[in-house]
Amino acid sequence: MCPCLRIERWEHKLRSLRPLTGQDSVVEGVLICLLASGHVLLEGVPGLGKTTLLRTLARTLRLKYSRIQFTPDLMPADIVGSVIIDTAEGGGKALRFQPGPVFANLVLADEINRATPKTQSALLEAMQESTVTSGTTTHELERPFLVMATQNPIEMEGTYPLPEAQLDRFLMKILVTYPTREELSRIVDRTIQREEQAPVAVMDRDAILEVRSVCREVLVAPHVREYAVRLVLATQPDQQEAHPLARSYVRYGSSPRGAQALVECGRVLALMRGRFHLSAEDIRAVAPAVLRHRIILNFDAHADGQTPETILPAIIQDVTAEAAAA
Repeated sequence: MCPCLRIERWEHKLRSLRPLTGQDSVVEGVLICLLASGHVLLEGVPGLGKTTLLRTLARTLRLKYSRIQFTPDLMPADIVGSVIIDTAEGGGKALRFQPGPVFANLVLADEINRATPKTQSALLEAMQESTVTSGTTTHELERPFLVMATQNPIEMEGTYPLPEAQLDRFLMKILVTYPTREELSRIVDRTIQREEQAPVAVMDRDAILEVRSVCREVLVAPHVREYAVRLVLATQPDQQEAHPLARSYVRYGSSPRGAQALVECGRVLALMRGRFHLSAEDIRAVAPAVLRHRIILNFDAHADGQTPETILPAIIQDVTAEAAAA
């Protein structure tokens, strides 16, 4: 079977499960991050199904799942593991590394901004290098490896904002919004059903790794690559190509990781849409989720009530118009 058709079939099966009613864009974004070898940050109020999504995804993909509840007293060893002393039958003792919950395929970092910066940084090596270092020994994490972190945007008391270095390691930041009236009615209907629908496994670890390799083969035309570069440069206020809004309201623009993420996420989306070539439309579709956490606003932006959600659409629209006219 054509790899593109196979991926489209798999993605359709995953979407048909609808672990989150009315959250198709969220499901699609998490799948893109998984297939693009990246991590995802979900922001939304409690009760919107963020935990349900990753738990259901693990069951449908036959992957090992773990959940870490971040709290102020959580220690780095509670995440990555620690060295313990084993006692043999003969009375001898030896040191042994006891893996922590990060040693899984899908890791849910629930309310990640409630842990201290020291504990948050324990995830940095795992997210960037897919390894965990304990003492002088480095342990490899099994692929695929996806960290899905969640945070509550409305309750800031007792939280520690994520440092920019850690935010940049998330491939996407996806906003989970409230369901519509019709979607809420379907949620209630499912709640009152006598039997809960069990997820059906549709993929496994080997299939996911195969899809990842196919994503690397998606063609990227020079003008599409240039479009991704223009988007990133437009967010950097000190560049000649900077957008007027970036010069006025952005303190620091997207890093080069933003351009890489636009291309990698766009490749996966192109395959999901049944194409072997990346288009500017694919990049524009993933741009808000890829860039919103990679720009740092200045004081004027906060004073004028500007947010990434008000600035990015204008930047993307103007860069798209310039690219089309070129």
